[in-house]
Amino acid sequence: MGRLSTHVLDTALGKPAAGVKIWLYRVSSTGHKKIAEVVTNADGRTDAPLLTGEALEVGTYELVFCAGDYLRASGQSAGDVLFLNEIPIRFGVPDADQHYHVPLLISPFAYSTYRGS
Repeated sequence: MGRLSTHVLDTALGKPAAGVKIWLYRVSSTGHKKIAEVVTNADGRTDAPLLTGEALEVGTYELVFCAGDYLRASGQSAGDVLFLNEIPIRFGVPDADQHYHVPLLISPFAYSTYRGS
């Protein structure tokens, strides 16, 4: 049974990023459809996988991490215009029976991601 999960780590502070709002979209030729909205817990993770079983389909998805709100709340960024605000990560799911873990590592001026396990 496949599943999609994520977590967020604050590399500037060296700790999990709690309270990050995340939107999940399914992307198709007709546009984006929001299918989930979650917030990271104290461990920087969601309380449950974003999608599991039949809800995870082959296709293209996009996670949007509301990093700006987190960076302001943690005192790392201020002002109306931030270098990083909403961070979109678009990725494909070629096999819905696998586990796709898409973590985000953030700081006020950089981010990275990878396919985790």
